Amino acid sequence: MADRVLLMRSHLKAQLQALGTPGTWDHITNQIGMFSFTGLNPRQVEYMVKEKHVYLMASGRINMCGLTSRNINYVAQSIHEAITRVQ
Repeated sequence: MADRVLLMRSHLKAQLQALGTPGTWDHITNQIGMFSFTGLNPRQVEYMVKEKHVYLMASGRINMCGLTSRNINYVAQSIHEAITRVQ
């Protein structure tokens, strides 16, 4: 399970970088545990939940165990949109 979480962290960071998402994403892979701080602000979190149906805590922390190879691209694209569309 721990290896899968590390793999999802790596894939999420790589996908955000490939999309050219503003910001540095090293914190995604530098953190440990089941949750990761995304850096999204409350309005961006609201966008993720209401518009993209990606559920994360109001603080911007996301459960890494919910990421899979099937949804990682969607989640990364949603984070990219939240950051580039919502201030």
